[in-house]
Amino acid sequence: MQSKRYSADLTPPWKKQRPAPEVEAEADLVVEEVTTGFCGAVIRCEKSAQGPTVTLEDRFGKHRVFPMEPRGFLLEGEVVTLVRPRGRAAASGPARTASGSLAVPGARARVARAGRIYVEGRHDAELVERVWGDDLRIEGVVVEYLEGIDDLPGIVRAFSPGPDARLGVLVDHLVPGSKESRIAAEVSDPHVCVVGHPYIDVWEAVKPSSVGIAAWPVVPRGQDWKTGVCRALGWPENTGAAWQRILSGVRSYKDVEPALLGRVEELIDFVTVGGAS
Repeated sequence: MQSKRYSADLTPPWKKQRPAPEVEAEADLVVEEVTTGFCGAVIRCEKSAQGPTVTLEDRFGKHRVFPMEPRGFLLEGEVVTLVRPRGRAAASGPARTASGSLAVPGARARVARAGRIYVEGRHDAELVERVWGDDLRIEGVVVEYLEGIDDLPGIVRAFSPGPDARLGVLVDHLVPGSKESRIAAEVSDPHVCVVGHPYIDVWEAVKPSSVGIAAWPVVPRGQDWKTGVCRALGWPENTGAAWQRILSGVRSYKDVEPALLGRVEELIDFVTVGGAS
């Protein structure tokens, strides 16, 4: 009679982890490292003495290198094992929106929520649309712009914010002691979120390298900032044309300063959490 052979592994079947699917670490694939929670896009894969590694870049431009260990990453919430791409013919990773979010192919715009996001001017609205437009349509968030920060208290009163109609506001040059900070304090409400960036104008929130300049010029106080920028850079003093030149350099979140990125995403989260369509 032939004896049975038993496996040395005595782990009960229900306690064994199922193998995680292997995913090729294609450039721009967005994953989260399971131990640290660091989330970023794949920049490159490299060999090392300890084994293959992957470099991720987060939305603030920070890079971190991780070993490509089994079950080491999350992709859309699912545990995966990253592997090196198998050649130039390998399928690319999932498409992403300009904000870095995973694109949803064929998704239709959601019916607009009662909640809104207000920004200070047309240029601010166009920049938000350029980077976050796809995300905003899927979430059903409408962006409108103020004619000036002085109008904010009246707009908040007319809007009548509530649990299902939250209001988010993005303010230029929101720094302590400024006129903007004093006006923002006037509209304090649990259903209103006012955030800002430190730049004099949203132009400065675009990285100089994306515009093809070394740095944004320093404009003397008392001079119109946009006109002063055009003069310093040798551009025609046509602020509309200058803005189109700047906006054309914005292709994704990587062209925008982190101080603006974080604030806009904070507003999107505030308006969409718990809000009704």
